[in-house]
Amino acid sequence: MDADLKREARLVIDRIVHLRDSLDLGDKQARRDELEQRMGQPDFWNDQEKAQAVIGELKTLNSVIKPFEELIAQGDDLEAMIELGEEAGDDSFDEELRQATERARKDFDAFELRSMLSGPNDHRNAYVTIHAGAGGTEACDWAEMLLRMYMMWAESHGYKVEITDREDGGSAGISMATLHIIGNLAYGYLKSEAGVHRLVRISPFDAQARRQTSFASVDVLPEVDDTITVEIRDCDLEREVFRCGGPGGQHQNKTESGVRYRHIPTGITAESRSERSQFKNDDNAMALLKAKLIRMEEMKREAEYAKMYDEKGEISFGSQIRNYVLQPYQLVKDLRTGFEVGNPRAVLDGDLDGFIEAYLRMKLEQGEAAPTS
Repeated sequence: MDADLKREARLVIDRIVHLRDSLDLGDKQARRDELEQRMGQPDFWNDQEKAQAVIGELKTLNSVIKPFEELIAQGDDLEAMIELGEEAGDDSFDEELRQATERARKDFDAFELRSMLSGPNDHRNAYVTIHAGAGGTEACDWAEMLLRMYMMWAESHGYKVEITDREDGGSAGISMATLHIIGNLAYGYLKSEAGVHRLVRISPFDAQARRQTSFASVDVLPEVDDTITVEIRDCDLEREVFRCGGPGGQHQNKTESGVRYRHIPTGITAESRSERSQFKNDDNAMALLKAKLIRMEEMKREAEYAKMYDEKGEISFGSQIRNYVLQPYQLVKDLRTGFEVGNPRAVLDGDLDGFIEAYLRMKLEQGEAAPTS
């Protein structure tokens, strides 16, 4: 048996054994068993909404547990192949061992990355809110470019996308907008996008074609469902209705259908204006408020609350997580991970997977457990 091949196989086995010893999935396996028992009960489908929530949670758990169990089995198979090759005393098992080692290595890398998406909220739908920052019309246009980028990313991954709130800019773009991205692991993937995004380009709004810098902030929240209890006292809420803007004429909204909630103790606000019905906007705004309150509590536990809320920086120079440079050269670079792409157009067309994976791997290399978000 080839000595180098045997050494490579042993390294993969050691990584799998270390993972098995360090990653305790006992709680997740117990929860899977509990959900499977619940699905077997005769009244399981009486409440369709809760049944679908159980199925969704079980699917998320199995997306981690099953690959883990398969990986452990691959490690055992590699060990058996090495023993067979040593007993044979020739290279008759080398090719089989080489293919199995390469397959196990790829599966290990994939599982390692996926393990960073096993937090209690990672499987949930996501709310992505974009705010234009410093830069006036330029920033509003940049915010709309980001809105399009996230919509294209979501659609390319088979997610459903809805715009739940949108406020147009003065002469171009948007001053803010909120996307509701629906699909498994939407929040787990997109939470890495939260922060300030900076654009450098030749301004299409400047007659002298000067280079301009624009900023926009992105916030990402998990959607709250009935499996999460968020207690909000009526006395802690301020509710406001308002007339939604529109293009005017026959399309101008003449009713006060927009709804805005303010949570008095925290000062957090949430609003919705996309629906014609005030009742639907009310539901949307309340769901978004609950999501923001949950995210605030998570950030407290992550020791980031003071940084992101009490000391929240301006959406301007020095606070960005990623630079998008269109002039004088072409480059998109994430300042947290160092990952960069020399094709900004592809990124702005929704090709974000490299940035998302680099962020998750950075967290993994820093030795962080799967995020609690």
